[in-house]
Amino acid sequence: MKDNNHFLPLLIDMSDKKVVIFGSGSVGKRKADLFSEYARVTVVSLNFSGPFFELEKKHNIGLIKADVGKLTDEEIGNIIKGAFLVIPATNNRSINERIVTLAKSFEILTNEVDSIGDVTIPSVIKRGELTISISTSGSSPAFSRFTRRQIEKVITPEFTDMIRIQDEMRTYLKSEVPEQRDRKEILWGIIESEEVWTALEESYEKGFKTAQDIVRKKISEKVR
Repeated sequence: MKDNNHFLPLLIDMSDKKVVIFGSGSVGKRKADLFSEYARVTVVSLNFSGPFFELEKKHNIGLIKADVGKLTDEEIGNIIKGAFLVIPATNNRSINERIVTLAKSFEILTNEVDSIGDVTIPSVIKRGELTISISTSGSSPAFSRFTRRQIEKVITPEFTDMIRIQDEMRTYLKSEVPEQRDRKEILWGIIESEEVWTALEESYEKGFKTAQDIVRKKISEKVR
């Protein structure tokens, strides 16, 4: 087994990446649901249920009807050629292992259902521009879900609004405050302001105005 400590969480732009999933069972469907939102997905299976045809219409995923166990190495190689990630999710472990071996021969990353592969898929929380990933490296998917539920109680809609405020104020301060250290201090002052957070509970506009007042006051103090 790989040393799990070697897994490094990264945010990767998947918009132009090819992901190939073998199998249309519950695991294959779950993976297709996830990756079709971000990447170019192809699913290979002998049979497809309704949800896959819905994904085909909604996200233009590719559906290849084939008995994976009867595909030759060359045929599988042609299907996965140019892929960024391959996910063997059939109900046959030996077939999955064969696909992994072929993917590795092409130096393609794998996410393995039966064991830890090159890539583990974390539980993801997205709130606007804020992305949080949670993983136990396959040790306990249940604990990943539990942790996600706990974090979701804390990450309120105001977090998304605060990121918007930070982005706008950061851009504004670059033209008004020459010293990076001073800009950082002002931005932290906004984040730590209970007044801003309370205002955001009412509306983004009120929170933004409160943050503006803080910025103006700080800039005025720097000018003196």
